[in-house]
Amino acid sequence: MTSKRIVVWGTGFVGKMVIAEIIGHPAFELVGVGVSNPEKVGRDVGELCGLDPIGLSATADIDELIALQPDALVHYGPTAAHADENIALIGRFLRAGVDVCSTAMTPWVWPEMKQNPPTWIDPITEACEVGQASCFTTGIDPGFANDLFPMTLMGLCGEVRTVRASELLDYTNYEGDYEFEMGIGMPADHTPLLEHPDMLIMAWGATVPMIARAAGIELDDITTTWEKWVTPVEVKTAKGVLEPGNVAAVRFTINGIYDGETRIQLEHVNRVGEGSAPDWPTGNQNDVYRVDIEGSPSISQETAFRFTDGSGRDAAAAGCLATGLRALNAVPAVNDCPPGWVTALDLPLIPGVGTIR
Repeated sequence: MTSKRIVVWGTGFVGKMVIAEIIGHPAFELVGVGVSNPEKVGRDVGELCGLDPIGLSATADIDELIALQPDALVHYGPTAAHADENIALIGRFLRAGVDVCSTAMTPWVWPEMKQNPPTWIDPITEACEVGQASCFTTGIDPGFANDLFPMTLMGLCGEVRTVRASELLDYTNYEGDYEFEMGIGMPADHTPLLEHPDMLIMAWGATVPMIARAAGIELDDITTTWEKWVTPVEVKTAKGVLEPGNVAAVRFTINGIYDGETRIQLEHVNRVGEGSAPDWPTGNQNDVYRVDIEGSPSISQETAFRFTDGSGRDAAAAGCLATGLRALNAVPAVNDCPPGWVTALDLPLIPGVGTIR
């Protein structure tokens, strides 16, 4: 087995978990790690990741990382809220001929989505051309939970009347920002960022037109819905206490309209506390991603991400690790792709070479 030389950018929540998986992996060799935090520069990567020292120091020097001539940059940078930073960094690697697999800019899951600003697309297109390199972006949702999973199952059908991909999560132990984006924890009259239809489609809806393309149709429109559920009692969370009268759950959909009907749908039910919004959909297990196809035949698939190693890490952490590893395991296939943008539609089956050892 020939291993791929990997540079990882980012030692945050996802990056640390993925680096731990790369160490000792027969299919990948960790040759460099980039960081943006000056306090991490020069420190041993193993120590940054809560591991024993591995004899590799983190650096902020992009030229130093490019000079390592890696097979790919696996990029776990910040979200699209930091688009300029991500574009500049990723563009430098692409121009130097280094393929990039990233989880940061989730609207790039489908670069052709019309909501993507040209300033987000054109620089990467040019960088790929200059360096003859490829750029692949993935995630979980948007990402493999609503592109790879539903499209794989659609391939088992003779007819698909509707396909719905759902995220059904309890954010009780989540410490990220759901107030600003989703309005959870805020008064009911607060309008969060994602409640605006254009913003919701751009941030979360890229896989809707991707599925339409895969199915050979052109959508008439993409619409959204948004609902809120207000808690009558206190709800304890990892971030503190959510007070009565504030939003404890949101439910939204992004709908691909074809021939006047919703045929492709992404659904999110995100709650804080198992008792919140009890009438809204739940999985057969807590914290799952679900695909429901009404067709010939009809298919339902529910996927749960868990740690069973006794570490106590929760389902959200397991999902984040799976997201990071999808980007890593895609490297050999992305290396084989022609220069330019790469999406889930361009990739072969990725079984995870070297995972059984």
